[in-house]
Amino acid sequence: MKLLYGVISLLLTPLYLLTACWSAPQDSRGEIARQTGLDLSGGEEISCYDTHSGNGDGISCIVWQFPDDRVLEQVEQDARWEPLPLDETEQTLAYGISGDWGSMGPYLTDEEGKALLPQVEEGYSLLLDRHQEAKEGEDRAQILERYSFNLTLALYDSGTNTLYFCELDT
Repeated sequence: MKLLYGVISLLLTPLYLLTACWSAPQDSRGEIARQTGLDLSGGEEISCYDTHSGNGDGISCIVWQFPDDRVLEQVEQDARWEPLPLDETEQTLAYGISGDWGSMGPYLTDEEGKALLPQVEEGYSLLLDRHQEAKEGEDRAQILERYSFNLTLALYDSGTNTLYFCELDT
């Protein structure tokens, strides 16, 4: 009997892992809409990357494609979304920065350390600091000085009508 349960577990585990992102569209749609203030109806989730574990730590990046610029109109009406280019904190999180002093970031990467976000030339960004120590009106540079991160960085590429929604939780 124990052998049967072991075999069943071995067969179901890969199925569970494969459906983790497949079940995300309904779940991710609501969460993304809540955080960004965007109506994602009419869009299609085209990519889902998620390393969040049982303790909530991890990185996720979900990509949504839209057939027209309806979402762009929503973004332009929401003062929280800022026109590109990214500020230094966003740049560090997404792609990393370097100078004579060394380098820092990127933080939103896959297991191989490659940036999850493509370079977006035309569009908007939204950085939400979800850390328990976050204070309204606080300088964004403070985010990078913490020992842990709980943040959301969303980019809207207005040239391709694509939304990149990334979360970093440590």
